[in-house]
Amino acid sequence: MRGATHPRAETVGRVAPDVGGKGMTYAEMFQSSAAARPDHPALVFPGAVFTYADLWERAGQRARQLRGLGVERGDTFGLMLPNSPQFVELFLGAARLGAVPVPVNVRYKTFEVAHVCRDGDLRALVTTSQVGEQQPLGRVVTEALGGLGAADPAQRLGLGGFPRLRHVAMLGPTADAGMVDEATLDRMALGVPDEGPGGINPDEPVMIIYTSGTTSAAKGCVFTNDALAANAAGTAQRFEMTSDDRCWSPLPMFHVAALLFMSAIFSRGGTFISQERFEPGEALALCAEQRPTLLYPLFPTITLNLMHHSDFSSYDRRDLRAICNVSPETTQARIQEAFAPAVLVNAYGMTEVCGTLSYSRLDDGNEARMRSCGPLLPGWEAAVVDPLTGDRLPPGAKGELVTRGRSLFSGYYKNPEQTAESRDADGFFHTGDHCSMDEDGFIFFHGRLRDVLKVGGENVSAREVEAYLDSHPGIKMSQIVGIPDDRLTEVPVAFVELAPGAVLEEEDVVAFCRGTIASFKVPRHVRFVTEWPMSSTKVQKFRLREQILGELGVDG
Repeated sequence: MRGATHPRAETVGRVAPDVGGKGMTYAEMFQSSAAARPDHPALVFPGAVFTYADLWERAGQRARQLRGLGVERGDTFGLMLPNSPQFVELFLGAARLGAVPVPVNVRYKTFEVAHVCRDGDLRALVTTSQVGEQQPLGRVVTEALGGLGAADPAQRLGLGGFPRLRHVAMLGPTADAGMVDEATLDRMALGVPDEGPGGINPDEPVMIIYTSGTTSAAKGCVFTNDALAANAAGTAQRFEMTSDDRCWSPLPMFHVAALLFMSAIFSRGGTFISQERFEPGEALALCAEQRPTLLYPLFPTITLNLMHHSDFSSYDRRDLRAICNVSPETTQARIQEAFAPAVLVNAYGMTEVCGTLSYSRLDDGNEARMRSCGPLLPGWEAAVVDPLTGDRLPPGAKGELVTRGRSLFSGYYKNPEQTAESRDADGFFHTGDHCSMDEDGFIFFHGRLRDVLKVGGENVSAREVEAYLDSHPGIKMSQIVGIPDDRLTEVPVAFVELAPGAVLEEEDVVAFCRGTIASFKVPRHVRFVTEWPMSSTKVQKFRLREQILGELGVDG
C-alpha cells in the first residue's frame, strides 16, 4: 500500500552525493565541450568522423529545419531513425531550439507508431528512406498515419486522429508520398534564425522516451534538461571518463540507455562511436580501427555475439579499460574472463530513472561486480521496502526498490494519474523490481514484481500485448507470460480463450500480430484454454508459466 504509510526519505535506504548544482541545459553542456575542444572527434560512425565544431554547426542547421517544419520551443516531434549522425544532429538541434524530441523505436509497426504520434502530440515526424526491421520505415509511417500518402507535402497536414501533426519529413535521396524531402527541408530552413541555446531553463523538457510498463499502452516518460545532464555527469564520474576516452555503443538511440552514455562522454569532451545497427563482424572491425577505451553493449544479446565471433580472438583490446553488461552472475563471469584485463561493470536501470540508477565502480572487487549492480550514482536516493506495506526493510532483505533523485523522470506525459500512482507520499518512485541492498548500499536485482517481460533488452508489457490480442473478434481473453530464452533472456507466450464459435489455430494468432506490433512482442508460442487457473479474483499467471515450461521441458 502506497502513500502516507511510507517512512520519510531521511530514514530509508541510501543517499548518494550529488554531482553539483543546477544551471546547465543539455545544449550548454555540449556547447561547453565544443568550445573547449572544437577540433576533437565527437562522433564516429563507419566511414564518418564529426568534430565537436562540425556537430554543433550541423545541430544549428537541424534546429532551423525543425522550425521550418513548424516545431518551436516546447513542441514535441518524432525521431523515427536508426542510429545515425542525423539522429544525433537532430537531437542536439532540438536541444538548441528547446524543442522536445520523441525517439520512436524503429522496430515499431503501425499500431505502436500511431499511438506515439497521437499520444505524444507530435508536431512533426522525421524518418528516413532506409529499411527498418524488414520493411521500409516510410511504409510503416504511411500505414500508421491514414491519409498521409494522399497529402500535399507543401501544405500543413490535417490528418484525422493527429490534429497537431503538421509535417512528416523523410531523410534520404527520395521521399514517400505526402512527406517533405530533404531538399525541401533545406529550403524550409532558409532565412530561419537559429537563436542558440540561450534562455532555455534547465527544468524544461529535453526528451520524452516511450516505455512499456504494466499498462495497456506505452507511456511517455518526460525528462528535463537537468535530469539528463546530471545523470550523464554522474555516469561519466563513475566510469572515470576523460576527454581522451573513446566510447563504443551500438545500442539503439531511441532507447534512453544509448542517449545517456552518449551524453556522458559528450559531457567530458570525449568521442562516441556507434553504428547503424549491430553486426558483430562490423562492430569488431570498427573497434579495431577506433580502439575504444570503453565498451557499452549492455545486453548479453550483443556482448555474447561479439565474444563468439571468429574475429574476436584477434581483436586487440590493449586500450580497453572497461565494458558494461547486465546478465546473471555466471554469464558475467564468462564475459569478464573474455575481456580481461578490462573491468566488467554491472548496472541497474530502467527508462524512468533516465537509463541507469547504479553502476559498479571500476575498483570494486570481482565478486561485487559479478553479483551486484553497484552503488547508486550521484544525486540518487534509494531504499528497499515491503511491496505491500511500504515499510523499510533491513540490509539484505528482498523487497521492492524505490528511488528518487534529480534525474528521475518528471512524469508520464499527459498521464497524471499513473504518475501519481507510481510514486509514494515522499516522492519515491516504485520500480516494481524485486531487489535488495547490502550495508554498503550495493543493489542486487532478483527479478520483477510487475507484469513486464524483458525480451532482448526491450521492455514488453504483458497487458499491452493482451490488449492487442483481445481486439481480435475471435479472441475472448488472452494472457501473456514470459519463458526463458538463451539468446533473448525472455520471450512471450500467449494463452488464449476463444470467443464462442470462433476457430483459430496457433499460426492465425501469430499472423494477427506479425507486421502490426513489433516482432519482439509477437508470441513465440500460443496455447488455447477453456478455463483459467484463478485465485479469488485474478488469473494465476505463474501456473500458466509452469504449464508451458513443463510442456516445453524448459528450466524456469
